[in-house]
Amino acid sequence: MKPATVATLLLCFLLVVLTRSAPLSSAPPAALQAAAERAKTLVEKILRDVPAVYEAAVTMQGLTLDPPSQTSDLQMMVSSLGIPPAPVLKPPSETFTLAVCVTRMSAGCQLYQGLLGDLSERLSGLSDLRADLRDLHTHINKMKEAAHLVGVGEGQSVDLASRLHGNYEVQVAAHLTLTQLRSFCHDLVRSLRAVAAYQLPGNR
Repeated sequence: MKPATVATLLLCFLLVVLTRSAPLSSAPPAALQAAAERAKTLVEKILRDVPAVYEAAVTMQGLTLDPPSQTSDLQMMVSSLGIPPAPVLKPPSETFTLAVCVTRMSAGCQLYQGLLGDLSERLSGLSDLRADLRDLHTHINKMKEAAHLVGVGEGQSVDLASRLHGNYEVQVAAHLTLTQLRSFCHDLVRSLRAVAAYQLPGNR
């Protein structure tokens, strides 16, 4: 047998051995997992802070966080104030892709950061929560980069400030924003937990 043939056969044998001995990757990319964990920690902080922020900001009688006030008047005010519902979040799957999941996380952060920004012009005590949402958006952007999702769309902006004509509108808007934010954050924690364990197609 020719030396070149022997060398080729040995190389093929070596490749087979190495392929069989190499462990299959079942863990999510480290950068994606780390960014998701940091984001989850920050969301949990936001959830802890919301009740105190609500108590300080929402002083109108009849509005409560636990249980959230739900009346027909409040439902009408949602439309009047133009506050959209929070983006729907689910754990990543074949039908609810990672790109969709992370895009909606980003959109929700931007939505509530903007709403709190408008409310901050009329109410005090919202700046720390808004800053946490800004930091959360940074972590979500790092998740995008880790999963190579650069270029996915961002959320819509809402002009709440022009609809805050008096104290009633301000109080209702603060109530709606903070109750929706808390609900969105609960969904965020569940989704981020799933993202931290998510396997990109190339890693399966």
